[in-house]
Amino acid sequence: MRLPTPTEEQELHERVLKDESLAHKEVFEVFVDPITARLCRNPIYSKEQAWDAVIDVIYDYLDHPERFVPQRGRLSTYLAAAAKKNLTDRYRSREASNRRDQEFGAVFELRARAPKESLEVTVEARLAVRRIENEGVPERDQVLIGLILQGERSTRVLAQAIGLPPMSDEDRKREVKRNRDRVMKRLERFGKEDRDDES
Repeated sequence: MRLPTPTEEQELHERVLKDESLAHKEVFEVFVDPITARLCRNPIYSKEQAWDAVIDVIYDYLDHPERFVPQRGRLSTYLAAAAKKNLTDRYRSREASNRRDQEFGAVFELRARAPKESLEVTVEARLAVRRIENEGVPERDQVLIGLILQGERSTRVLAQAIGLPPMSDEDRKREVKRNRDRVMKRLERFGKEDRDDES
């Protein structure tokens, strides 16, 4: 499960550029396991996730081998970096999705209504969450909005959520109020735009 030498990698890349069919097979044979093992050193990635990322990156490389510039480094480094980026993007996307689901669940539980109204509330809440994301609302504001909608009133909790540095109680209250007022105005603007769209 060792990587090829730099010379072997260069020769293999040149064969891929010539579109030799055996070279394509060899790329999988020599790179998948070592790069997967390297990515699995990070405990947040499972072997299956790492393997999928490496396979996707190799397919992309074989479709466009001209994108790899040998003067910038080794082929194995190029593939490993692309696979790691792929994994990181997937991880962040998964984490953001889980966070949205948790925030939506908390909001929905706190504002539970009669069974006849449940579906309408669910749809409205999902649309509101999507709208907030699509409008490019910064992540810390999304967290603040989620806490406000859950009824959180603790200055300390809200200050921590928006990442305020240590400060006096009076300054913290003022900063939290300023940020709360700012995001509430943004929510009001969304609501007004939605009403205008309906009329």
